[in-house]
Amino acid sequence: MKYQWILFDADETIFYFDNFAGLKNMFSRYDVSFSQTDFDEYQSLNKPLWVEYQNGQINAEQLQNHRFKHWSDKLNISTSELNSQFLDSMAEICKTLPGATELITYLHENNIKMGIITNGFAQLQQIRLERTGLQSYFLPVVISELVGVAKPNPLIFQHAYEQMGAPDKAQVLMVGDTLESDILGGNNFGFDTCWLNHHDKDYTAEVQPTFQIRNLQELLDIIKNNAPQK
Repeated sequence: MKYQWILFDADETIFYFDNFAGLKNMFSRYDVSFSQTDFDEYQSLNKPLWVEYQNGQINAEQLQNHRFKHWSDKLNISTSELNSQFLDSMAEICKTLPGATELITYLHENNIKMGIITNGFAQLQQIRLERTGLQSYFLPVVISELVGVAKPNPLIFQHAYEQMGAPDKAQVLMVGDTLESDILGGNNFGFDTCWLNHHDKDYTAEVQPTFQIRNLQELLDIIKNNAPQK
């Protein structure tokens, strides 16, 4: 088997990340009926903040606080409290993507090591791994908030690589749903990459994955086709 290590992104690669559902669930605690219009306004602020975070222009705390500034003023609740409540809400509704459990089970049974590199936040990641029973399969679990840099910064990949014991980079595959962080970062660090392209988007000439898949079953097929014959 060519790949002895598979590194995964977390959000929208292993786990669903339904922002709208999580926000509706959170704001219902404050008797707020969170609408699609509210969500669109939130995303108009949230999405550019994530780009700034990936580019190293702001840190995790700034992202978490800035995205809830409007609602903090409106409800008279601190941005940090709202952010914490949101992450709790996302943990409550967490579930894995189709094919994730089957893929992880196969990799484990075939002694292929697995890790996670995520730009998500620590409060959510460990809870989701525990609640879905997947915690024991992934080591290392590298979280940008704790490392201090986000994908595609090579330092977060270096941090993971050292924790992995510095294996042959040719035997490592990075899997993720975001070209600008997962695939670009993996490519630049010398890993093969697999783009989980849920929505059949086009990729740019500057960022080309080794593999492109639409779902995790396709990744399982790639792994099996590269496995030695018994």
